Amino acid sequence: MATEPIRVLVADDHPTVRAGVRALLETVDGIEVIGEVGDSDDAICVAAREQPDVVIMDLRMPGVGGIEATRRITREHPNVTVLVFTMVADGDTVWAAIRAGARGYLLKESGAAELVRAVQAVAQGEFITSPAIAARIFAFFAADRSDRAPGAFPVLTAREREILELVAQGRNNAYLARHLHLSPKTVRNHISNVFAKLHVADRAEAIVRAREAGLGGVTETTSGQR
Repeated sequence: MATEPIRVLVADDHPTVRAGVRALLETVDGIEVIGEVGDSDDAICVAAREQPDVVIMDLRMPGVGGIEATRRITREHPNVTVLVFTMVADGDTVWAAIRAGARGYLLKESGAAELVRAVQAVAQGEFITSPAIAARIFAFFAADRSDRAPGAFPVLTAREREILELVAQGRNNAYLARHLHLSPKTVRNHISNVFAKLHVADRAEAIVRAREAGLGGVTETTSGQR
């Protein structure tokens, strides 16, 4: 039975960027570009109407801006995933986008293959970023910041720490199951327990909390886990 294509909306205020992303994705089997918009307000409206699987979101666009658009889209349409694709690389902005619900964060200097892998990965529920952005996220949380909430890192079991370590490296559930010789259901249960103990909602928040605790290495997260 044929798999439904990943339906993608491209949101960027530069026509050349939109055309380039569309041209790239339209060469990939299993991906369908359903539209493109040039400002964040239109991104919100079209995402609501078309319900794409993935919105490729620039941050600096007319309207409410990419971060607020990401927040509204992911809050109001949980089935729509946002992949940030931008030139902005500072830690505060990266974290704001993740907190807003972005499932991936790529710089526009990323290669074509990396963008394609990112679209495929976030559509499958993974959190993805390039090593350069991962390093910025980790440096941001390693800094001495007065606005960070106090509180000790919760105590995890040995298995939960192992799970969190792999999650912090960007490994997906299938990899965890193979690597740890566990059933997919057991992996999901362990991850749910870890999220509950960390008081986080998803993988993105778990990754930054893991780095606060010194877990995980800076690795590129992709859908093609080895």
